[in-house]
Amino acid sequence: MALRNKRVRTPWLSYSLVAIGGVLMAMPFLDMLFSSFKGPGEYGVLPYHFLPQDFTWSNYSAAFDQLQLGRLFMNSVIVTLVVTASVLITSAMAGYALAKLRFRGRDVIFRFILATMMLPPFLLLIPDFLIMVNWPLVGGNNILGQGGDGGMTTNIVSLMLPFLVSGFGIFLMRQFMVGVPNEMLEAARIDGAGEWRLFYNIVLPQAKPVAITLGLITFVGQWNDYIWTSLIASTNSDLMTLPVGIQLLQSFIDPNRTMPIVMAGIVISTIPVLIIFLFFQKYYVRGVMLSGMK
Repeated sequence: MALRNKRVRTPWLSYSLVAIGGVLMAMPFLDMLFSSFKGPGEYGVLPYHFLPQDFTWSNYSAAFDQLQLGRLFMNSVIVTLVVTASVLITSAMAGYALAKLRFRGRDVIFRFILATMMLPPFLLLIPDFLIMVNWPLVGGNNILGQGGDGGMTTNIVSLMLPFLVSGFGIFLMRQFMVGVPNEMLEAARIDGAGEWRLFYNIVLPQAKPVAITLGLITFVGQWNDYIWTSLIASTNSDLMTLPVGIQLLQSFIDPNRTMPIVMAGIVISTIPVLIIFLFFQKYYVRGVMLSGMK
């Protein structure tokens, strides 16, 4: 009883720890935001000033000019939306099939999908790149994938193909759909409902929080993808996305003068992720709870 009263009397300690942790986590973002408004020569000067002394909006207009932010932003939007939509569709349909349909080899297929999650992503970079380079009948290649100039790496599709299906997404959706009562589906089958109607009208609405959680994870991961995009962009600079374009410019600039422009580009690239996460945050938390993730 005394311990319970002590916990009630000292909530300020928990609140203080949470507040301090929140401030520490927000500091890098706030520094990035304020640095995007600094004038030339302010960044990196000692003593360091957290707030801009010469507040200016010109860094954002310069970001669109020097970073070609419009093209980079459009590439990022196209790739991220297509990949996210594909992962949601394929994961939901495959998850339903593996959870609720009975067919020969179902468990073997599911174990194979689990096995793909064990492979480090870096292990597949070179094989995937070689497949893109030797893709038949694309980029000047013949039917054997030879004789061309880059193959599929000359097309924006190469940024999406390796990520259109997600083993983790299928696993996540399947684990949730296993918990949907079979009695509900059997009752609908007796009433004449087909498998597509069961999936679309009964199972999918219940899986909405988990699907939104998977969509957020996929969106953020694909939006911030750097390694695969930089590998493809090395053969065609027109395929660069925001993370690659910003990092490339950062490697060839004087940080004391033009780093605020880079910070402005990073702020712009961060805004879509923040908006989407804040808008779907309640579904994300609910999806994590329903899917049993720790």
